Amino acid sequence: MENIIFVCCGGVKIRFRLNRSGTALQLLSILPLQAKVQRWGGEIYFPIPLDARLEQGKELLEVGDIAFWPPGQALCIFFGPTPASTDHRPRAAGPVTVVGHIARQKDIGQLRKIKQGQAISLIT
Repeated sequence: MENIIFVCCGGVKIRFRLNRSGTALQLLSILPLQAKVQRWGGEIYFPIPLDARLEQGKELLEVGDIAFWPPGQALCIFFGPTPASTDHRPRAAGPVTVVGHIARQKDIGQLRKIKQGQAISLIT
């Protein structure tokens, strides 16, 4: 069975497929949730009430990855280069646990519409 979540912000609603990591399962257990968006280049992030350890930490990510950053208890969505990037790929500020990926690559452009300070929701 696939674990699907939706990220909703303004008029944007994007589907993500979660992987089978322990962190992804913990994320599912705390939904729905709302937060305020922060932006860091091609990354959207926001705090979530999740206490999880790093699993197979990565800093170099793929466009469309959704990940959890344990030190900041933040969920991060990567859609382009960040200030830490050295090429076109997103690079996190520190190791993150990848919990899933965008379901349709063509929705990446929708993430660019999300602005700093907007309310964002995650639902199943």
